[in-house]
Amino acid sequence: MRRPTWRRFPDSPMKLLDMIFHPGFFSSQPVHTALIVGGGAAIVSGIVGVFAVIRGQSFAGHSLADISSAGGSASFLLGVNPLLGFVVMALFGGAGMEIFGVKQVRERDLVTGVVTGAGLGLSALLLYLTVSTTSIHGAAITVMFGSMFAISRAIMPLALAIGVGSLLLVALLYRPLLLTSLDSDLARVQGLNIRLIEMLFLMMLALAVSLSAITVGAILSTGLLIGPPATALRLVNRPGQAMILAPVVGLAATWGGILLAYDSYGWTGGHSWPVSFCIVALVFLFYVASSLPWRTGDQPAAAVDS
Repeated sequence: MRRPTWRRFPDSPMKLLDMIFHPGFFSSQPVHTALIVGGGAAIVSGIVGVFAVIRGQSFAGHSLADISSAGGSASFLLGVNPLLGFVVMALFGGAGMEIFGVKQVRERDLVTGVVTGAGLGLSALLLYLTVSTTSIHGAAITVMFGSMFAISRAIMPLALAIGVGSLLLVALLYRPLLLTSLDSDLARVQGLNIRLIEMLFLMMLALAVSLSAITVGAILSTGLLIGPPATALRLVNRPGQAMILAPVVGLAATWGGILLAYDSYGWTGGHSWPVSFCIVALVFLFYVASSLPWRTGDQPAAAVDS
């Protein structure tokens, strides 16, 4: 009697690709836009997020994202580019956090929390006005949790400009920003303007969280901003290396999340999983994987936190 042959894999590479990439993935315009805008946000957030983790300002990044939600809410009410709304409000929030918190550094977290609460309260008001005075539906979900497949191509030029501007700021401020992040006393002795550098970093952080907010939403943007850099800093020893690895991790999570959300349409009977959930879930899995016992080498995070 002839034994049955069990086929665990497709007969050809093309069939395997068809299983991974469901029909229409590469030809879908919303997918193209999500891949470009989301990829740009992942690169910028990964690089800027490394400094946020080293400087211990993850909470500031989360707060700026929450504050930016007011700008995103206002954009729906006024009918303007939502990314512009996120950027403007995040920049105002960053400036406010630095101006009000500069006198007593110990109270910075307190000031940040107060500004965050004010921003979220304003966002609630603007979303209420949007729902009650316009015919726009789903604004709250889009602002807070993102809707990547609904991103307009009109956003792409502004997103590109913000991304390039953020990376140029990183290139110009890399050495003084790194020095103030690792040893602010030494930076002060060498004559660096600590307050100016802090202000510029918060502006840089505001641009990064605006890009991540337009992709995964204001509430979840911290995952894209902090998760990949934290993963990278567990795997490599130097900030420069982390600034290369973090964008790679962010891109893998973002593009992988977009693919999972697109493919999930066929798993759930016609209802796709939220893209933002898929992205943040992959970021979390990458972070957990970087902490597994098989990881060898020194602990870079402890080195940079000192």
